[in-house]
Amino acid sequence: MKRVLVVDDAAFMRMTLKTMLERNGFEVIGEAENGAVAVRKYNELKPDIVTMDITMPEMDGVQALKAIRQLDPSSKVVMISALGQESFVKEAVLSGAKGFIVKPFKEDYVVQTLSKL
Repeated sequence: MKRVLVVDDAAFMRMTLKTMLERNGFEVIGEAENGAVAVRKYNELKPDIVTMDITMPEMDGVQALKAIRQLDPSSKVVMISALGQESFVKEAVLSGAKGFIVKPFKEDYVVQTLSKL
């Protein structure tokens, strides 16, 4: 069972992803509401996969991705964001993101994307 850290500043999105993932055999071992908390929790929980929102207060998803990749170059981070953020997508992929999911997303696509990792 893959262990996942869900990162999004919206509690509703974290809950939606958690429900979706647990229904499909993933174990959500932690949640974070911004990038700074995500980096701390990654270091503490050592998840197999991170779902990372891009636009968040304090530390955005791309900054958090870079910090996590420094801690663990083999980390598997999938970025999740709304349409219209293509410049962030490119930066995230160049910074080591393993995939990208656009909101609003479909459950089967999220499960398929994370299952490939």
